[in-house]
Amino acid sequence: MQTNITLLTQYLIPKQAMTALAGKLAHLKGGKVTTAVIRWFIKRYNVNMSEAANPDVNSYPSFNTFFTRPLAPNARPLADVKFICPVDGAISQFGHIKQDQIFQAKGHYYTTTALIGGNANTAKQYENGLFACLYLSPKDYHRIHMPCDGRLLKMTYVPGDLFSVNPTTAQGVPGLFARNERVVCEFTSEQHGNFVMVLVGATIVGSMATVWHDAMDGIINPPRAGTIKTWTYTDKNISLKQGEEMGRFLLGSTVVMLFQKDSLTFNAAWQPAKSIRLGEHMGN
Repeated sequence: MQTNITLLTQYLIPKQAMTALAGKLAHLKGGKVTTAVIRWFIKRYNVNMSEAANPDVNSYPSFNTFFTRPLAPNARPLADVKFICPVDGAISQFGHIKQDQIFQAKGHYYTTTALIGGNANTAKQYENGLFACLYLSPKDYHRIHMPCDGRLLKMTYVPGDLFSVNPTTAQGVPGLFARNERVVCEFTSEQHGNFVMVLVGATIVGSMATVWHDAMDGIINPPRAGTIKTWTYTDKNISLKQGEEMGRFLLGSTVVMLFQKDSLTFNAAWQPAKSIRLGEHMGN
């Protein structure tokens, strides 16, 4: 009963308006009020500030500068493997793509074509490939890094809903990750072929940013134009090394990755709901 009420609430609440307001508030420089909110957040979610490059809570002028804080040097050593985990968080799901079907939760699948914004030719590259869906909780570090070396090919902003992303909505909202707002980043790697990293938005996720985008602070959304927008980078040499930052959530959500068939074997220790940290062994 409680689950049904939670899901119904998700359909009824004004998610877009709430998210826009949250984004504006997170950017405000409110002095002692901002510091008090940050301190409450740290206590509420047990945030480990000793890992931050700047652990001084009083020095953050806005909530967003705190939320997207960088880590201290060497806080996340990189495993000597082909693919490292690109984020701190938890494993939502991972495994093989069945033709074009990605497993979301019991009874729910979504397609690679829907996830990446409707490009069937690109989706075809990942037929019977592999996927990993990684969830970032409020306490986590919210910058996203490269799982392996890669050269950027294209970025696509896909407008959509802003359902919360959690086990309840994953089990109750069909096609959750392919209907929420998202940013699709396509890469190629000399050693591992093509791969995709999808930054999925959610309720209260004020915006998403990438290190290469030419807008202020790399922010892609807002504005939310309501239409798909694509940037092509094949004429540029935007290459990132394994472990380099590629983007960030300004208030967090989920990363879904797609890999081509036989391009990696997942770490045998991986399982759904397992906590993970940036730089750990993801696959070979």
